Amino acid sequence: MNINRPGVRLFLSCRRDFGFARLHAFAAMAIAVVAACQHSSGTSPHKASSQPPGSAANVLSAAPQESTIPTAPFKLERHDTAMGTSLFFVAYTNARVGAVEANLAIDRAIAEIRRLEGLLSEWKNDSEVSHINSQAGSWVTVGPETAEVISEALWVSRASEGTFDITFHGMGDLWKFGTAADTTPQVPNAAEVRKRRLLVDYRKVEFDREKSQVRIPQGRKIGLGGIAKGYIVDRAVDVLRRAGLEAFLVRAGGDLYAAGRKPDGTAWVSGIQNPRAPEGTYFASLELENHAFSTAGDYARAYVVDNKRYHHIIDPRTGYPATLSRSVTVYAPNAMTADMIDDAVFILGPEKGLKLASSLEDVGVVIVDANNKVWVSPLLDGKVSIHQAPWDGI
Repeated sequence: MNINRPGVRLFLSCRRDFGFARLHAFAAMAIAVVAACQHSSGTSPHKASSQPPGSAANVLSAAPQESTIPTAPFKLERHDTAMGTSLFFVAYTNARVGAVEANLAIDRAIAEIRRLEGLLSEWKNDSEVSHINSQAGSWVTVGPETAEVISEALWVSRASEGTFDITFHGMGDLWKFGTAADTTPQVPNAAEVRKRRLLVDYRKVEFDREKSQVRIPQGRKIGLGGIAKGYIVDRAVDVLRRAGLEAFLVRAGGDLYAAGRKPDGTAWVSGIQNPRAPEGTYFASLELENHAFSTAGDYARAYVVDNKRYHHIIDPRTGYPATLSRSVTVYAPNAMTADMIDDAVFILGPEKGLKLASSLEDVGVVIVDANNKVWVSPLLDGKVSIHQAPWDGI
C-alpha cells in the first residue's frame, strides 16, 4: 500500500522519558546491583530506599524482577516501519501496566500491523487482495478482516458518490508521484487516462458477505490503500487497550489515533500542515481524546507542470487530480472512518464534503479549499485552533 501521507505533528509532554534501550540498561544495572547487595549484605532487594524519590538508586529498587509497575507514569516511545510508511507509538505507563508490559504490548501491536498488512496489501503477492486480483473473474474466499474492510469500502463508495473507489488500483500506475515519479514529471496522455478510467467502477465488485467471497471482472484490480491503514491502526489500538494501557498514541504515516489523556490531564494535540508551506509548518492544531486524525493533502506527493499542480488524490470519476481542495483533515471516532473519508471529502470539495462528514456520527473536518479558504465543521468548535492563515501558492 502506497499510503505515506505527511501532515501530522504531535505536541507531547510527559513526566519522565525512558527509551526502550535505556530501560534495558537500567534493568541490567538493577540485576547487578541487587545481586551484589544480596551477596555482600544479605539485605532484601525490596527494602525501602533512603534516597530521594528521583534518584537513580530509587529507580533501580522500584523495578524488582517480579514487578515492573512504576510508582509514577512515564512515557515510552517507539519508531518502526510497515505498510510502506513510518510507525510511531507513544504510551504512558499506569498503576497496572509498567514499562516492560507496555513495550511488550507495543511489540504485539506491531506484529498485528504486519500480519494485517500481509492480508490487505495489494503490493504483497501472497496477500488476500492480490489473490482476488490474480483470480479476476472467479469468486475468491477471504478472511474476516479482508471481508470487513471491503464491506466498509463499498459502503463509503456509495455514500461518497463514487469518489472513494477501491477499483482505482486499475489506473494507479498511470500517475507517477513520490518514489515512483519520473525524473522529469510527465502528465499522462489524455487518451490513456480515458481508457484506464473505464476500468474504475466499484459497482462492478461483487461481494457476498455471508459466504465471505469477492469477485471482480476480468481485467480489473482492487486496492485497499485508502482504507486499510486506518483499519490496521484501529486493530493496533485494540491490542494496546487489551494490555491495559489507557493513555497512548498510534500513528502510521498520516493516520493517527490518540487514546485517553496524558498523565497531566491535557489532551493530545496534533498540528495541521500548512499546504503551501515547508513540511512541519502548521496553520492549525486539533485536540484529540479517544479519537482519530487523518489528513489528505495535495502537497504530499505532487509536481507542477506548466504552472499547474498535479497530485496523487485522483478523482475516480474523471481520472485526473481533484481540484476543489488543498487539504482535508478528518476527526473521527476511529482511524478507519478517518482514513476512508479524507480523500472523498477532498474530492467532493467543501460543501459536499462537509455534508458527508456531518452525515456520520461524531465526525468533523477541517478543509482548506482551492481558494485557500478554511472550512471547519461545527463539531470541531473549541477543538480546533487556527494559528495563521494558510499560505497562498500554486
